[in-house]
Amino acid sequence: MTELSILPASETDMDAICLLLNQLFSQEADFAADKTKQMRAVTEILSQPDSGQILILRKDGQVAGMVSLLYLISTAMGGKVALLEDMIIAEGYRGRGLGQELLTAAIDFARQQGCLRITLLTDADNDRAQQFYQKHGFSHSAMVPMRRIFED
Repeated sequence: MTELSILPASETDMDAICLLLNQLFSQEADFAADKTKQMRAVTEILSQPDSGQILILRKDGQVAGMVSLLYLISTAMGGKVALLEDMIIAEGYRGRGLGQELLTAAIDFARQQGCLRITLLTDADNDRAQQFYQKHGFSHSAMVPMRRIFED
C-alpha cells in the first residue's frame, strides 16, 4: 500500500525543494535555476510562515512534489490572498494524479489560512498547465502581468 502525505515543509526539506525548483526553472521561459538564490528564498519563506508556506508532497516517504504559497493583503478583496508561486511534481512521479492532489491540498490550505483568493502565473504557451488549473477552478484574468527586475 502506498502512502501519500502533504505537509508544510521544514528546514530538512531544503535540498529537496531546491532540486524540485531546479526542475521547474529548467522548463520555464522567464527563470533560470540558481541554487544560491533558491536556498536564500526558501530559507526566508520557511522562517516567516505568516508571509508564506511551502507544502511538500511525499509518496512512500520520498519527496515527490512541492508548492509554495505567498501571502499578501489585497485591497480589492479586503483581506489576505495567496500567490501560488511554484508548483512542481518530480519527473519520476508525473502522470499519477499527484499534481491534482497537491493543488487540492494547496487550495484547502490557503482557505484554512483565511485567504480569499489564489493567483498564479503560467507560461503563456503552456496550454497543458492552463487546462490543468482551469479544471480546478482557476480562470484567466483581464489583468496582464508586468514586472520590473532590479539587478543585484
